[in-house]
Amino acid sequence: MESTPAPPLLTPHKMGQFDLSHRHCNQPAQFPFMPSVVLAPLTRQRSYGNVPQPHARVYYAQRATKGGLLIAEATGVSDTAQGYKDAPGVWTEEQVDAWKPVVDAVHAKGALFFCQIWHAGRVSNYKLQPNGQAPISSTDKQVSPQMSADGRLEEFAPPRSLAKDEIPNVVDDFRKAARNAIAAGFDGVEIHGAYSYIIDQFLKDSANDRTDEYGGSLDNRCRFALEVVDAVVGEVGGHRVGIRLSPFTDYMDCHDSDPQALALHLVNKLNDYGILYCHMIEPRMAHVDGRR
Repeated sequence: MESTPAPPLLTPHKMGQFDLSHRHCNQPAQFPFMPSVVLAPLTRQRSYGNVPQPHARVYYAQRATKGGLLIAEATGVSDTAQGYKDAPGVWTEEQVDAWKPVVDAVHAKGALFFCQIWHAGRVSNYKLQPNGQAPISSTDKQVSPQMSADGRLEEFAPPRSLAKDEIPNVVDDFRKAARNAIAAGFDGVEIHGAYSYIIDQFLKDSANDRTDEYGGSLDNRCRFALEVVDAVVGEVGGHRVGIRLSPFTDYMDCHDSDPQALALHLVNKLNDYGILYCHMIEPRMAHVDGRR
C-alpha cells in the first residue's frame, strides 16, 4: 500500500461531502486514511447524570472555528455503556435534547461536529451499571487496577461475558445511538473501536477468549466491530460514519499478538462499508512506571 503525503495544515480539504476549509491542530496527525487533524475526542466527565450540561456549549464553541471539525467526547450508547462517572450518553430523549444546543453552538461557529459513540465494556464497575450488575464484555477476564488521572489506583469489576444471543442487542444500541446523534443535529458519528473498550475487547486476542464465531480467527474477532459498522451505516449512511481504532496499543490489558495483521485485516474489511474515515491511533503510547 502506497502512502499518500498529507496536505499542508490550514489548507482546504474535501472529506466526503464535507469541506474542511480550516483544519485546527491540537495534536500530531494520525489519520492515514483521512489526512486531516481535528479536535480529538477528549473525556471530560462533566455530564452530570450522563446528561450534557449547559456549560458544554461554551466548551465546544470555544474550540470551534469555521470549516473545522470537532469530535465530541466518548458518548455512551446505553445504560450499560458507562465506564466513567458523569460521561455523557445519547440513548435517552433527555440526552438528545441536551445535546441539541451544544451542537447548535458549534454550528453557529461554522464548524462540523461528530458524536463519538462508545461502550466501555469491561472497563467499568458495579456502581456505574444499571442495578449494580456486572459490566458486559467479550470475556469474563477482569481488567487489572489502573492508575487514574488523579494518581489513584482504580479497580474494575469482574465482567460478564456476553452470550452470543445478547450481542445483537449491543449492536443495536450503537445503531440507535447513531440515529439519536443525528436527531440531535450532529453531522456524523465516530464509532469508538479503540483504547480497550468493548469493540477492542472483541478485536484483540489478549482479551477475547471466546470459542464461538466471535472469537479465535481474525474474521471472528472482527465480526462484532463490522456488525456495529454495518448497523450504523445502515441507519445514518456511510458518508456520516467514521471509526477510531488502536490496534497497536496495549492499554487496559487489551493487546494483540499480531497487531499489524489485525489492523490490515480490519481496515481492508472496512473498505466494503463506504465509511467516511478511519481515525487510527499511532503505534506508540507513553510509559508510566515502566508500563504502557
